[in-house]
Amino acid sequence: MEMKLNLLSQQEIDELNLIIENSERIVVCAHKGPDGDAVGSALAWAEYLQQRGKSPAVVLPDAWPDFLQWMPNAQTIIRYDKHPEQVEQLLREADVVFCLDMNATERVLAMQTALEESTPCRVVIDHHLDPTLPAKLTLSFPELSSTCETVFRIIYQLGAFEQMTKSMATCIYCGMMTDTGAFTYNSTRPEIYTILGLLLTKRIDKDRIYRRVYNTFSHWALRLRGYVIYRKMNVLENGRASYFSLTRQEMSDFHFIRGDVEGLVNEPLRIRGMRLSISLREDDRVDNLVWVSLRSYDDFPCNKMAEEFFNGGGHLNASGGRLNCSIEEAEQITRKAIAAYSELLK
Repeated sequence: MEMKLNLLSQQEIDELNLIIENSERIVVCAHKGPDGDAVGSALAWAEYLQQRGKSPAVVLPDAWPDFLQWMPNAQTIIRYDKHPEQVEQLLREADVVFCLDMNATERVLAMQTALEESTPCRVVIDHHLDPTLPAKLTLSFPELSSTCETVFRIIYQLGAFEQMTKSMATCIYCGMMTDTGAFTYNSTRPEIYTILGLLLTKRIDKDRIYRRVYNTFSHWALRLRGYVIYRKMNVLENGRASYFSLTRQEMSDFHFIRGDVEGLVNEPLRIRGMRLSISLREDDRVDNLVWVSLRSYDDFPCNKMAEEFFNGGGHLNASGGRLNCSIEEAEQITRKAIAAYSELLK
């Protein structure tokens, strides 16, 4: 079991331990629009550092979804959009910055300058392709399901599994669950289920975690999701691809809060023969900014499509990006993208 879960070389272990031991002022951060994997991995890693006698600050660029507010120690997170001066000071004075679930400084958007001007002693812990974030140590494993899986395996290899608390295990499980769609994709490796079995020994309530994430919508959120599928879903390429758009006005009409459309991009993939689904959502505050999510089945490379058409990237079957244009222009770009990849959709 140990050989299967080990990730790091002895040199990486030694360097990571040395960085932790020689650092007193520590910041743990993750990407903008943090999801369950970003929040879970940051909180779990911060608690591990606390067990090592450190006092890390967890900072995030902005709000995380409402359905993740319950996560253990989430109240300790400092948001950059709410406390920019405090976060900038923390980054400026840090001995080390741990960058979790992100492969580039652009992923923190407004916090990018502060991060880039922080200490060069950064450690990346991630599972995204092609990391470009300048760091002293990069621990990136794209073949893994999630950054939370990466964090678990690092903690396990460092010999700290026995000290892992229920709250750490809860955060890790939540991140692994949300980044795999409740273990419905990117989760075929047997090591994942070895890890889940180990997490269950910490007496986590996996059923309650599931309910807290997936069964906490308001009636407005359900109405919005029904509206999108009924009124906004476009099916193209003989039923092989689909996209939908969501405007700021529509979000306002349905009393949108962050997280209301989480996972909605996956719904069209339930259609027989569907291989690609794309979600377009206007930013609720910034004009001419459209957030793009892409999901696919099998070998369709939505990460390549995200890079080519949507200023983004990600994983083979789960990617994202953004467009600086109107929602109408975003729809035109999406149709061009689908047409350009029509052969791969067959």
